[in-house]
Amino acid sequence: MFADFFNRLFAPAPEPLPDTDARLALSALLVRLAKADGDYAVAEIARIDKVLATRFGLNQVEAAKLRARAEAVEHDAPDTVRFTRAIKDAIPYEDRAGVIEALWEVALADGSRDHEEDALLRLVAPMLGITDQDSALVRQRVEAGRG
Repeated sequence: MFADFFNRLFAPAPEPLPDTDARLALSALLVRLAKADGDYAVAEIARIDKVLATRFGLNQVEAAKLRARAEAVEHDAPDTVRFTRAIKDAIPYEDRAGVIEALWEVALADGSRDHEEDALLRLVAPMLGITDQDSALVRQRVEAGRG
């Protein structure tokens, strides 16, 4: 179903992804994080939709459709390491830095920190070129904004 998308994402020397593919890849990573603890909660789904709407200037329906496509991509995507490295190679650093904030927003959407989600963020952040310290600072900003 998403063969062309995966071919572009996992090309030996990927070029920057077109906006629609970059949106889909980032959205799928948000879905993967939300599912990491085995509980794909309604609060996490709502947060993903809100992040997508805000980040990409979408209305609620468009954000929900993008998330639905991302759920299918996430299901078919290979392991997180290959998937995240491919995103890093195909998406500029400036955009990757904002991904960590979006990931923390989703991870904290259900009101609790989960070990599986924390572990996935500790794995993903360095693969995106974000240090653990910078990721922790972003998490603290997100937590402060939720209070």
